[in-house]
Amino acid sequence: MIRALGPGSLSSFLKVILDVAYYVLWLFAILAAAGVLGLLLISFDPQILSSVARVHLDTDPPAAALDLTGVELYAIGVIVIVQRLRRVFGTMTAGDPFHPDNVRRLRVIGLVLALLEIDRYVFGALGHFVLHERRETGGLNLTAWFAVLVIVVLAEVFREGARLRRDAELTI
Repeated sequence: MIRALGPGSLSSFLKVILDVAYYVLWLFAILAAAGVLGLLLISFDPQILSSVARVHLDTDPPAAALDLTGVELYAIGVIVIVQRLRRVFGTMTAGDPFHPDNVRRLRVIGLVLALLEIDRYVFGALGHFVLHERRETGGLNLTAWFAVLVIVVLAEVFREGARLRRDAELTI
Protein backbone atom coordinates (compact mmCIF):
# COMPACT_ATOMS: atom_id res chain seq x y z
CA MET A 1 0.00 0.00 0.00
CA ILE A 2 1.25 3.48 -0.87
CA ARG A 3 1.73 5.89 2.02
CA ALA A 4 0.36 9.41 1.61
CA LEU A 5 2.45 11.15 4.29
CA GLY A 6 6.03 11.11 5.47
CA PRO A 7 9.41 10.53 3.80
CA GLY A 8 9.30 8.17 0.83
CA SER A 9 5.55 8.70 0.45
CA LEU A 10 3.43 9.86 -2.45
CA SER A 11 3.51 13.41 -1.05
CA SER A 12 7.32 13.44 -1.07
CA PHE A 13 7.28 12.23 -4.69
CA LEU A 14 4.85 15.01 -5.63
CA LYS A 15 7.02 17.55 -3.83
CA VAL A 16 10.00 16.53 -5.97
CA ILE A 17 7.91 16.99 -9.11
CA LEU A 18 6.77 20.41 -7.87
CA ASP A 19 10.38 21.37 -7.10
CA VAL A 20 11.42 20.60 -10.67
CA ALA A 21 8.36 22.37 -12.11
CA TYR A 22 9.08 25.43 -9.95
CA TYR A 23 12.56 25.94 -11.44
CA VAL A 24 11.39 25.20 -14.99
CA LEU A 25 8.62 27.80 -14.56
CA TRP A 26 11.14 30.37 -13.35
CA LEU A 27 13.26 29.73 -16.44
CA PHE A 28 10.19 30.13 -18.65
CA ALA A 29 9.18 33.36 -16.87
CA ILE A 30 12.65 34.85 -17.32
CA LEU A 31 12.65 33.98 -21.02
CA ALA A 32 9.15 35.42 -21.46
CA ALA A 33 10.19 38.64 -19.70
CA ALA A 34 13.19 38.91 -22.02
CA GLY A 35 10.83 38.36 -24.95
CA VAL A 36 8.50 41.16 -23.77
CA LEU A 37 11.45 43.50 -23.37
CA GLY A 38 12.78 42.58 -26.80
CA LEU A 39 9.40 43.07 -28.46
CA LEU A 40 8.96 46.44 -26.81
CA LEU A 41 12.40 47.55 -27.97
CA ILE A 42 11.60 46.36 -31.49
CA SER A 43 8.31 48.28 -31.46
CA PHE A 44 10.23 51.54 -31.02
CA ASP A 45 12.38 50.87 -34.09
CA PRO A 46 11.23 47.90 -36.22
CA GLN A 47 14.24 48.31 -38.51
CA ILE A 48 16.48 47.00 -35.72
CA LEU A 49 15.17 43.49 -36.23
CA SER A 50 15.69 43.50 -39.99
CA SER A 51 19.21 44.88 -39.63
CA VAL A 52 20.20 42.27 -37.03
CA ALA A 53 18.58 39.28 -38.69
CA ARG A 54 16.52 38.63 -41.77
CA VAL A 55 13.38 38.03 -39.73
CA HIS A 56 9.89 39.23 -40.49
CA LEU A 57 7.31 39.33 -37.72
CA ASP A 58 3.84 38.19 -38.73
CA THR A 59 2.33 40.21 -35.93
CA ASP A 60 2.66 43.75 -34.69
CA PRO A 61 5.40 43.95 -31.98
CA PRO A 62 3.16 45.83 -29.47
CA ALA A 63 0.42 43.22 -29.95
CA ALA A 64 2.92 40.42 -29.47
CA ALA A 65 4.29 42.20 -26.37
CA LEU A 66 0.76 42.46 -24.96
CA ASP A 67 0.17 38.76 -25.56
CA LEU A 68 3.51 37.83 -24.03
CA THR A 69 2.83 40.09 -21.04
CA GLY A 70 -0.39 38.16 -20.42
CA VAL A 71 1.57 34.92 -20.64
CA GLU A 72 4.20 36.34 -18.26
CA LEU A 73 1.59 37.32 -15.67
CA TYR A 74 0.00 33.89 -16.01
CA ALA A 75 3.41 32.24 -15.49
CA ILE A 76 4.02 34.34 -12.37
CA GLY A 77 0.64 33.21 -11.00
CA VAL A 78 1.48 29.58 -11.68
CA ILE A 79 4.87 30.06 -9.99
CA VAL A 80 3.11 31.40 -6.88
CA ILE A 81 0.74 28.42 -6.88
CA VAL A 82 3.53 25.88 -7.34
CA GLN A 83 5.63 27.54 -4.65
CA ARG A 84 2.74 27.36 -2.15
CA LEU A 85 2.03 23.74 -3.14
CA ARG A 86 5.71 22.89 -2.56
CA ARG A 87 5.38 24.19 0.99
CA VAL A 88 2.10 22.32 1.57
CA PHE A 89 3.64 19.08 0.33
CA GLY A 90 6.74 19.81 2.41
CA THR A 91 4.60 19.76 5.56
CA MET A 92 2.90 16.58 4.34
CA THR A 93 6.27 14.95 3.75
CA ALA A 94 7.21 15.94 7.31
CA GLY A 95 4.01 14.20 8.49
CA ASP A 96 2.25 17.43 9.50
CA PRO A 97 -0.53 18.08 6.95
CA PHE A 98 -2.56 20.31 9.29
CA HIS A 99 0.19 22.83 9.81
CA PRO A 100 -1.48 26.22 10.47
CA ASP A 101 0.44 27.86 7.60
CA ASN A 102 -1.20 25.50 5.10
CA VAL A 103 -4.52 27.31 5.57
CA ARG A 104 -3.01 30.58 4.37
CA ARG A 105 -1.15 28.81 1.57
CA LEU A 106 -4.35 27.23 0.28
CA ARG A 107 -6.21 30.54 0.48
CA VAL A 108 -3.45 32.19 -1.56
CA ILE A 109 -3.68 29.38 -4.12
CA GLY A 110 -7.45 29.93 -4.42
CA LEU A 111 -6.98 33.68 -4.81
CA VAL A 112 -4.27 33.28 -7.45
CA LEU A 113 -6.39 30.76 -9.38
CA ALA A 114 -9.18 33.35 -9.47
CA LEU A 115 -6.71 36.05 -10.57
CA LEU A 116 -5.38 33.80 -13.33
CA GLU A 117 -8.88 33.40 -14.70
CA ILE A 118 -9.47 37.16 -14.48
CA ASP A 119 -6.09 37.68 -16.24
CA ARG A 120 -7.37 35.55 -19.11
CA TYR A 121 -10.51 37.68 -19.41
CA VAL A 122 -8.65 41.00 -19.17
CA PHE A 123 -6.01 40.18 -21.77
CA GLY A 124 -8.65 38.68 -24.06
CA ALA A 125 -10.65 41.93 -23.81
CA LEU A 126 -7.53 44.06 -24.36
CA GLY A 127 -6.69 42.08 -27.47
CA HIS A 128 -10.22 42.46 -28.75
CA PHE A 129 -10.94 46.12 -27.96
CA VAL A 130 -7.49 47.74 -28.08
CA LEU A 131 -5.77 45.70 -30.77
CA HIS A 132 -8.96 44.74 -32.64
CA GLU A 133 -7.97 41.09 -32.74
CA ARG A 134 -10.53 38.39 -33.35
CA ARG A 135 -9.66 35.45 -31.17
CA GLU A 136 -11.62 32.84 -29.30
CA THR A 137 -11.09 33.20 -25.54
CA GLY A 138 -13.26 30.26 -24.59
CA GLY A 139 -15.70 32.28 -22.50
CA LEU A 140 -16.50 31.46 -18.91
CA ASN A 141 -14.43 28.54 -17.64
CA LEU A 142 -16.60 26.81 -15.06
CA THR A 143 -13.87 24.28 -14.30
CA ALA A 144 -11.47 27.02 -13.18
CA TRP A 145 -14.09 28.67 -10.97
CA PHE A 146 -15.06 25.28 -9.52
CA ALA A 147 -11.37 24.68 -8.71
CA VAL A 148 -11.28 28.03 -6.88
CA LEU A 149 -14.27 26.97 -4.78
CA VAL A 150 -12.74 23.55 -4.05
CA ILE A 151 -9.49 25.16 -2.88
CA VAL A 152 -11.40 27.57 -0.63
CA VAL A 153 -13.29 24.64 0.92
CA LEU A 154 -10.04 22.68 1.35
CA ALA A 155 -8.50 25.68 3.10
CA GLU A 156 -11.37 25.62 5.58
CA VAL A 157 -10.93 21.86 6.07
CA PHE A 158 -7.25 22.43 6.82
CA ARG A 159 -8.16 25.30 9.17
CA GLU A 160 -10.48 22.97 11.09
CA GLY A 161 -7.81 20.24 11.12
CA ALA A 162 -5.26 22.71 12.50
CA ARG A 163 -7.75 23.80 15.17
CA LEU A 164 -8.44 20.19 16.19
CA ARG A 165 -4.71 19.46 16.34
CA ARG A 166 -4.14 22.54 18.52
CA ASP A 167 -6.99 21.45 20.82
CA ALA A 168 -5.54 17.94 21.05
CA GLU A 169 -2.12 19.35 21.99
CA LEU A 170 -3.73 21.31 24.84
CA THR A 171 -5.56 18.25 26.15
CA ILE A 172 -3.79 16.51 29.00
